[in-house]
Amino acid sequence: MNEVLMIVMAAGAVLGGVDRLRGNKWGFGDKFETGFMLLGSMGLSMAGMICLAPVLAQWLGGAIVPLYRLIGVDPAMFGGLLCMDMGGYQLSKELAADPQIGSYAGLVVAAIFGCTIVFTIPVGMGMIPKNDRGFFARGVMLGLAAMPAGLVVGGLMAGLPLLVILHQNIPVFALALLLLIGLQLSPGRMVKGFCILAESLRWIVTIGLVLAAVESMTGFGLLPGMAPISEAMAVVTSIGVVLLGSLPMAELLRRLLVRPFAWLGERLDMRPQSLTGMLVGLVSPLPTLSMYRDMDDRGKVVAGAFLVSGTSMLAAHMGFVLSTEPQLLGAMIAGKLTGAVAAVLLALCVQRGSKGAEK
Repeated sequence: MNEVLMIVMAAGAVLGGVDRLRGNKWGFGDKFETGFMLLGSMGLSMAGMICLAPVLAQWLGGAIVPLYRLIGVDPAMFGGLLCMDMGGYQLSKELAADPQIGSYAGLVVAAIFGCTIVFTIPVGMGMIPKNDRGFFARGVMLGLAAMPAGLVVGGLMAGLPLLVILHQNIPVFALALLLLIGLQLSPGRMVKGFCILAESLRWIVTIGLVLAAVESMTGFGLLPGMAPISEAMAVVTSIGVVLLGSLPMAELLRRLLVRPFAWLGERLDMRPQSLTGMLVGLVSPLPTLSMYRDMDDRGKVVAGAFLVSGTSMLAAHMGFVLSTEPQLLGAMIAGKLTGAVAAVLLALCVQRGSKGAEK
């Protein structure tokens, strides 16, 4: 499976590169360039946390390890509360008592739950117009409710027994329940809390990047135990290589599905923009969030639910898994896709009879 996907991504890179040489006549060359230009923003958001992960594991070990072991949960699951490409994977592997659970936490749980906490919710609430935030919050709640399906399937694909998966995810399920309650009772305060979390992570990532850069250039380590910045940038670069092909391929897929989406939108009573938003969300949630003003009310809820598990599956997350543990690519894709489909089905059932596409 991995080999087939890499061949497809390579074909996308060829398509984008050839179109760039032709002056971007088909529009794929622009996506090719975008994939490469994302290296800078990814490096800023990822490198510092990757370098800090060994140190954070030492600092957190004294508090997190005993607490998690008290309930029989591998401390690696704590790393799943961060996005995989924002230090979640490295933290999970550093804290892991069982390497297999560490990989599951860092590449499946972090790709679904961690990404939702530290990226999708704070960025979404910041980008979406105020009058649409209620629809987005409702969608996120439904996505969180459907999330266990993705975590279970991803765990099974990673080779873990069902009972082990359910037990290891006790802290995740508990925190998800608290988020559901918070988004229902006080969405405004929850948004502020997520924004504070996002800003705190930005500070930590920037400080880590500065310290790693100073050590690389001078040899003087201000914080012993940090991973070299060269290792962090190697991860970032490997993801960027995948994006060179995945973004043109995603654009090709979007164009091929224009008519099917129009037909499906009529059957589901949703505008085609809502379905297109979910498709591009597989590459990045940012275009989906920017399209909210063009979606119908029903589509806004469904798209929000979809993003909890589905976001970035075919771009940054795929690239990250291929650069770290490619044998778990199937587990990551199966988990995210199952959670996303379950969230969409749940949202469609709950939103039945609500305002859909204008006729």
